[in-house]
Amino acid sequence: MHRIRSATTDDAAAIAEIYKPYVEETAISFELLAPGVEEMRERIAKVSKEFPWLVYETNGVIEGYAYAGAWKNRCAYDWSVESTVYVKQGRHGQGIGKALYSDLLGRLERQGAINVIGGIALPNEGSVALHETLGFKPVAHFKDIGFKLGKWWDVGYWQLQFPKHEKPNPLAKPVV
Repeated sequence: MHRIRSATTDDAAAIAEIYKPYVEETAISFELLAPGVEEMRERIAKVSKEFPWLVYETNGVIEGYAYAGAWKNRCAYDWSVESTVYVKQGRHGQGIGKALYSDLLGRLERQGAINVIGGIALPNEGSVALHETLGFKPVAHFKDIGFKLGKWWDVGYWQLQFPKHEKPNPLAKPVV
């Protein structure tokens, strides 16, 4: 049985375990050291105060997660968020990322976000396809912007826009 729910700090160990190979073995994340359980617990607690952090479970086992955070730390950007999704190794191509992202996007729109930005270390055909399937459009491409695993990597940014308002309301609390 599958379900998507809001993450809690009790999910930190499972989330850290999903994230670890992305940090240690790929350039998908530009972190160089995988965060431990306590660090992940703090991240979940901090993000969840303002934005959704979701997990995808199959029979009680977390197989992926997605969350959003502030795009930039300036008030005029308050309606723009950056999104992130990670799926457990060996579970790609089974709709988990799309299900998580679709749920996250719905919550962000209801929360009042106008722009959702996804940053993708390139090349990454799977992530590009996921973003574009969900309506994101490419808006930027930075060449050789990060150095990891002995080489330079490009990063692209994709943007999804929800209908905007002349005078937007402040973002609501995360939709649970």
